[in-house]
Amino acid sequence: QVQLVESGGGLVQAGGSLRLSCAASGSIFSINAMSWYRQAPGNQRELVATINSLGTTRYADSVKGRFTISRDNAKNTVHLQMNNLKPEDTAVYYCYALLDTTTSRGRWNNYWGQGTQVTVSS
Repeated sequence: QVQLVESGGGLVQAGGSLRLSCAASGSIFSINAMSWYRQAPGNQRELVATINSLGTTRYADSVKGRFTISRDNAKNTVHLQMNNLKPEDTAVYYCYALLDTTTSRGRWNNYWGQGTQVTVSS
């Protein structure tokens, strides 16, 4: 009913940049927050950045000043511009959305994308 599809992952050298995108589709009524999480092998999934419907953003301390989250409300998309990448940024990155659907207005539910691999070589 609702799908989140990520794109833009890949392999990059340390100091390089990547831009992740996530498109939400389906019977969406409205989207509250959209976020990016990441999970490295052996680690728990952690929040990287989040943006609400008003454009207010929040970042993990480890990515502040290097990553920028943005969203296009008209297209139900969220992006993550990642600059000055470090090997410790290597992880699977997941798109997340808190939204309600046309058949369940006002009932907020969590949705996740399938993940996209980001690998930063030293």
